[in-house]
Amino acid sequence: MGKDTGFLEIERRERDYLDAKERISHYREFVVPPDDETLASQGARCMDCGIPYCHNGCPVNNLIPDWNHLVYEQDWKNALDLLHSTNNFPEFTGRVCPAPCEAACTLNIIDQPVTIKSIECAIIDRGWDEGWVVPQVPETKTGKSVAVVGSGPAGLACAQQLARAGHSVTVFEKSDRIGGLLRYGIPDFKMEKHLINRRCVQMEAEGVTFRSSKEVGVDISLASLRENFDAIVLAGGSEDARNLSIPGAEMPGVRLAMEFLTQQNKRVAGDDEVRAAPRGSLLATGKDVVVIGGGDTGSDCVGTSNRQGAKSVTQLEIMPKPPEKEDKALTWPDWPVKLRTSSSHEEGAERDWAVLTKRVIGDGEKVTGLECVRVEWAEGKSGREMREVEGSTFTIPADLILLAMGFVGPKKPGLLEQAGVEYDDRGNVAADTDRYATSAEGIFACGDMRRGQSLIVWAIREGRQCARSVDEALMGSTQLPR
Repeated sequence: MGKDTGFLEIERRERDYLDAKERISHYREFVVPPDDETLASQGARCMDCGIPYCHNGCPVNNLIPDWNHLVYEQDWKNALDLLHSTNNFPEFTGRVCPAPCEAACTLNIIDQPVTIKSIECAIIDRGWDEGWVVPQVPETKTGKSVAVVGSGPAGLACAQQLARAGHSVTVFEKSDRIGGLLRYGIPDFKMEKHLINRRCVQMEAEGVTFRSSKEVGVDISLASLRENFDAIVLAGGSEDARNLSIPGAEMPGVRLAMEFLTQQNKRVAGDDEVRAAPRGSLLATGKDVVVIGGGDTGSDCVGTSNRQGAKSVTQLEIMPKPPEKEDKALTWPDWPVKLRTSSSHEEGAERDWAVLTKRVIGDGEKVTGLECVRVEWAEGKSGREMREVEGSTFTIPADLILLAMGFVGPKKPGLLEQAGVEYDDRGNVAADTDRYATSAEGIFACGDMRRGQSLIVWAIREGRQCARSVDEALMGSTQLPR
């Protein structure tokens, strides 16, 4: 693949960023795309490695060596066709996926993986610029109808596949705009929302109907969907946020990260403050901000706080600080646990690990600080156990505390209660990855609502596979790919 000796001759070169001082002055994307010559040379680095572990590292099993080679040969159109054969929305994954494919790349053994994510993003952006991305309208209709509940990446991927198979598909979304987590959970500086809008236009041309501001289980009953559709797909995501159970956490200055991020995304979309912040404006401007949770959502809160003009930003993580570099002999080609510094961290933030929060300090109305203690982790009888370090209590100044501690599963009231589905041991909707069928007849589930909080690329995979199962259940056979 690529150039036989390309990986020996050409250095890895990632995409560049605008300077931090410039990019925190706006909410637009700040990645500087490489030119065609650079991209071709990066594609040339793809080895003829025999077993392309990148295929397994990628949840949608992208045909990575094949389109790397096509980019090397400047055959962008065929590269796009191959990319779309496994991934409905590469412009999303090319921007916000953490690239487990690169972790699995053979060249990652020497910390020089192929820039797969950059090449993927360049292929799809080129496709849109050239007008190659067009609606794929089915030649015939099946006469069958499917309701997809939730318009995140899993719901959109499932809906698009089913529409292309000839089914009449309606997507129900409780928010005022289509996109789910893509729309309101990811800041615009990581992924601008016109990317979602143009996909919606394409999908509408393919026969998908979108109904926003319609919460199934509240505005529309599950029973009515049963009456009007031949199958129902639950793709509502994992939205039940893990809360902070310490004294003082009930104060108004302690808020969920998703509320904070959603408000800002609505402002960027042009909403006035009444629509963007119906519960009152949540802003970091001039405040000491503490973000609890060391994952991607926490990082997004850091970047948004800096753009809003926070006085200071501190991000806390209860787990110990991971190593700067993984042990390849133990981890490759799997996704390694190691220190990851995002572009938002580089824009300015204090980070601290192995910290347990103990008490929110304030007067009951206004937050002024956060009392914490340091912890140690050690192997115990039931696995890894945490213990507080005696005499390590300290206080962080805080006006605003944002909770980015993950999600415990889908919300049960309304939709899921009416559906009457069974749950797995973690509280997610129970359905296997063969049929994606729930315990309720004619109801399927995919994405985070089924697997728990995960990556966008996993949601796309599940949406595609679920669509195949639904098509087979309705028609007796299917031509849709897994």
